[in-house]
Amino acid sequence: MSTYRDFAHRGSARATVLRTVGTRERRSHLTAPRVPTVGIDIGGTKVMAGVVDADGVILEKVRTETPDKSKSPKVVEDVICELVLDLSDRHDVHAVGIGAAGWVDADRSTVLFAPHLAWRNEPLRDALSARLAVPVLVDNDANTAAWAEWRFGAGRGEDHLVMITLGTGIGGAILEGGQVKRGRYGVAGEFGHMQVVPAGHRCPCGNRGCWEQYSSGNALVREARELAAADSPVAHVLIERVGGAIGDITGPLITELAREGDAMCVELLEDIGQWLGVGIANLAAALDPSCFVIGGGVSAADDLLIGPARDAFRRHLTGRGYRPEARIVKAQLGPEAGMVGAADLARLVARRFRRANRRRVERYERYERYAQALRNPGAGRPSREA
Repeated sequence: MSTYRDFAHRGSARATVLRTVGTRERRSHLTAPRVPTVGIDIGGTKVMAGVVDADGVILEKVRTETPDKSKSPKVVEDVICELVLDLSDRHDVHAVGIGAAGWVDADRSTVLFAPHLAWRNEPLRDALSARLAVPVLVDNDANTAAWAEWRFGAGRGEDHLVMITLGTGIGGAILEGGQVKRGRYGVAGEFGHMQVVPAGHRCPCGNRGCWEQYSSGNALVREARELAAADSPVAHVLIERVGGAIGDITGPLITELAREGDAMCVELLEDIGQWLGVGIANLAAALDPSCFVIGGGVSAADDLLIGPARDAFRRHLTGRGYRPEARIVKAQLGPEAGMVGAADLARLVARRFRRANRRRVERYERYERYAQALRNPGAGRPSREA
């Protein structure tokens, strides 16, 4: 990145992500420059950044806590810039991709809304590209995770893929023909807010009965805490494990106890998995993909979750028995998927910057040769012999 600092004019080096990039993703990723890029995954609790090569290998990774959501967007931008500049001291960075937990517009430049950060119509791409002097691409974190799984993970070889990320809520993404389907306004894939139970549990989005209120990390913890608060006999192992501090019950703890054979925790994961299968069956009716990739923190429960999901999917699939069934598989790249996908998508816009930067360098070198010739008129001229 030192080359950019020496030669790139910050005004002219602003990233310009053309709308046509999205339609060329399938073929462009094969011909994109095989150069290191930085991927950044911004969540509600952490900011993770890593240098990723063209094969999806993480060369170096750093992380820090996400600034409090009450702070200004500039505070988060400062953190991102610090991480990128830190990595660029040891790597030649050619572009930066951002995977943000929020709604990103179709141009992949503005974060329309982020529930865990103070971003409202925030022009994140332009703000960062002006400070970093390299191209910046911004996308939803589920889209970047899905892209990574399609390129390097569980979705390789699939032409029609849907990814579902189970964490605090439910996120998702759609890939068809090697292209992320973002919708007209860039906010496709918000599967967690499909209504599955009319007048059901209240959701933070303002509606009731959203899918993520029945199949997510929040739903899992809510059910466990309700049983513990009622001092249910089936929850005695869980209550003992947290010493009666019901607020200390977490998703990973429930998964741990389920692996140890605790019947209540196994049943809770089965319930979450069955609701997951119902939602997947609805998505299959609408989108008819060949593969569903399940990622996010809750997917760490493996077959305790995905097994019941497969069973419920088969029971609720429209036309079951008379149509091919999509595969349901666990994501392979783990919590780094969003970061890896963001870096790889950024590689698609690195080519334009490399060409522009090369032209700037060539102009600079021509100017230097011209200036040298003016300083030394005789330099470079062939000597005349008598």
